[in-house]
Parts: sequence; C-alpha cells; structure tokens
Amino acid sequence: MIRYLKKGATEAETAEADRKVRHTVEAILEDVAQRGDAAIRDLSIRFDKWEPARFRLSDDEIQALIRSLPDQTIEDIKFAQAQIRRFAEAQRASLQDFEIETLPGIRLGQKNIPVNSVGCYVPGGRYPMVASAHMSVVTARVAGVKRVIACTPPLNGVAPAATVAAMALGGADEIYLLGGIQAVAMMALGTETVQAVDMLVGPGNAYVAEAKRQLYGRVGIDLFAGPTETLIIADDTCDAEMCATDLLGQAEHGPTSPAILLTTSAKIAEGIEVEIARQLARLPTADVASVAWRDHGQVILCDTDEEMLTEADRIASEHVQVMTRDPRWFLANMTNYGALFLGKETNVAYGDKVIGTNHTLPTKKAARYTGGLWVGKFLKTCTYQQVDPAATAMIGEYCSRLCAIENFAGHKEQADLRVRRYGGKNTV
Repeated sequence: MIRYLKKGATEAETAEADRKVRHTVEAILEDVAQRGDAAIRDLSIRFDKWEPARFRLSDDEIQALIRSLPDQTIEDIKFAQAQIRRFAEAQRASLQDFEIETLPGIRLGQKNIPVNSVGCYVPGGRYPMVASAHMSVVTARVAGVKRVIACTPPLNGVAPAATVAAMALGGADEIYLLGGIQAVAMMALGTETVQAVDMLVGPGNAYVAEAKRQLYGRVGIDLFAGPTETLIIADDTCDAEMCATDLLGQAEHGPTSPAILLTTSAKIAEGIEVEIARQLARLPTADVASVAWRDHGQVILCDTDEEMLTEADRIASEHVQVMTRDPRWFLANMTNYGALFLGKETNVAYGDKVIGTNHTLPTKKAARYTGGLWVGKFLKTCTYQQVDPAATAMIGEYCSRLCAIENFAGHKEQADLRVRRYGGKNTV
C-alpha cells in the first residue's frame, strides 16, 4: 500500500503560479521583439539594476576575470570540463552517418548536422552556476556548433569570474553579462547589435523556462528545464541522515524545488522530519531549502520495491537517487527519469558539477518523453535519397498507384513523369 505522509503543493496551486509567470513572460518577450536593445537595457535595469556600457564582455575583460581566480579554481574548472567533454565525445561517436542501398539503384542515407548557432543560458543570481557553462558550451562545441554565445547575470553588480572563466574555457564565442527573460529573448530574437541564434539551451528559474517554452518554434530548445527536482528512493539499507542530506542538497536550489522521499522503510519515513529539522538548523542555505521542503517536499511510504517503481515512474523526476539493496534493479526497470544516480556512494551533486553526464535535465514530468541535454540535441539527423534511372522507373510505378489511392494528382504526376522519362513508356 502506498501512503502519502507529506504532500507538496497541489496541482491547482502550481497551475496558478504558472499562469502568472506565463503572462509576465509574454509581455517581456513582446517588448524585446518591438524595442530590441532599448528593451534589453530597460529590463536589465529593472530586474538586475545592471546598466553597463555594453553587455558583451570584451576579450580583455574576460582574460582579466580569468586571471583574478586562484590557480586551483582554474584547474578544477578544467578538470570538470574534461569529464563533460569526454562523455560528450563518446556520445558523439555513437551517432553515425550512413548510406544504404535499399533496392538496386536506390540509395538512402542520413547525416548528423550540427546546429549553426546556439545560445547558452547559465543561471546566476544567488548561486553562480559555473557548472551549467560546462554542460551547455562544452557539449555544443563537441557537437560541432559553429557559433556558441552565452549569457549569465551579474552577481551583486559584478561579473561572476568563475562562471565567465568556465564559459571562455569551454569555448564560447561571445559572452554577455545579462540574465533572466531578457537574456533568453535577446539570444532568440536578436537585436540591433546581437545576431539571433538557432537554438536555446540551459536551465533556469520558472521565468527562464517559460520564456524558452514560448520561444520554441521560433528557435529550437533543448528541453523544458525549470526548477530542480529530486527523488530519493531508499530502503532500510539507507538511513535518515543520508536521505535528508541528499534531499536538502537539491532543495537549496530554490524555494519551488520539489524534493521527494520514496521509501519502504517506516523508520526513515517517520524520522525524516526530525532529521531535516536538525540539518536545516546548521545549513547555510536553510532560508531557501526550508521553504522548498515545507511547500514542495513529500514523503511517500511503500510496502515493496514494485510499489516504489510505480510511484517513481508516475513522478517522473528530474533526478532520481536510488539507495537500495539492488539499485540496478531500478536501472533495469524504471522508464521515467531525467538521470539516475545508483547507490549510496554516488549523489546528484556529482552529476550537477563534475562527473561527466549532463545536468540539464527534464522537469515537470517531461521525463516521460525526453531525456536531458546531450550532444545529440545539437545535431539535426537529416535524411537524403538518390535514385538511378532504372530504379526511378520501377519505384515510380508504385508511387503513382499509391498517390492515386489518396487522390493526390500532383504527387502522381511527379512519379508518372519519371516513369515516362526513364522507363521507356508513353504512359503509366
């Protein structure tokens, strides 16, 4: 039996919050579309109190920021990027162009073509999200994208040096100190001074995620990546301390970040609130994490692993951390998740920062139909065909008859013309 010991926000409450965000984003995107650079500047002043001479950082400014960082910070950034690059290269190698002859004289193939230009949004604000630069910029470069631009907001009125360093070391061609909806709009729509991109990638808050959703179609996007979600799956081989640590480790992302405990252990389920309170008392980010847990935390007690599996697939969480006797059983059987973290020895922070897999992952149940950002998101798998004269006469007869079934006279004539030209017949 599945018992919900603690429930988060209701769907109605979430829908109302989404509606308010949607209307705000619509107005801002329209403003940028109409006024371009002037709107970008006004919005930056309004939301970030940021009004530089220009938003794009010069090469000298970028190098000065890199030099301002300790050597260890630079080495750590390079280490993390090496891991992300290595995994992305393995993904790219798994995608092959090919051509086959399906029938004599008929050659069909596919090519994996990189998107020409990509805009990478790297969140900032309270937390300078250095790792998001690795995940988007480095992966786009491995895919072969020709132009990669990146935006991140100022941090208390100054450039976040480590984030800018990560963008530059990752290979960004243009770096802008600009955040929020206005940054996403600038990259997607273009302005008098910024050329629009073909695709937007990167995580962000609810406003950034909604802006990407509304811009989809005008540009491509990676996926809908809103506020961070985490799901802990635990049995009695785990303990409340580890569960609470890993729940709060993701809840600190923001006050709307869902953190869910799914367990077959009554001891953990009944003791988690006390442990959460104990850890919040000493957690420096408790002001954020406590609100996320209060409003969006859940505790679900199940009797069996099979029940936990059913619930986990229903929840379709962005991050799923499995701390059970046999974590690979969930790997073999789960179908809806952004990324799995198997065993007590691993955790979501590894995936977020350094281990090599991408941390831009689906939220709000999007894991039911998509995975996360990966090198293939930057590639268009395009098909082509070429037909020899004898083959076109043969395949054309089939095509003609099939077009006639559907009453497509123009389509039929396309086939009939080839049959007449190359088949040595006057009519079909």
